[in-house]
Amino acid sequence: MKTPKQLERYFKGAANHWRISILQTVEKNEEISAEEIADSLNASIKTISQHTKTLVQAGLLNKRYKGRAVAHSLSPYGKKFLQFTKSF
Repeated sequence: MKTPKQLERYFKGAANHWRISILQTVEKNEEISAEEIADSLNASIKTISQHTKTLVQAGLLNKRYKGRAVAHSLSPYGKKFLQFTKSF
């Protein structure tokens, strides 16, 4: 069982409509780049980069370097968080 402080980290990490949209997009497209996320969501790369950084720090998103590009995938907690959101 996670402590309340640990749970807060996950909830605050996803507490933004862009971040939830990013998680949903990554769920559909594993190993997606920030540029591809921005195109998919019709958002600026700067906005998406800031939010993906927050999601990585919160432990909801993983990133892996592929040359100059960065591939994003859901962490196990990111997958659980999305399941939680779908239960609403």
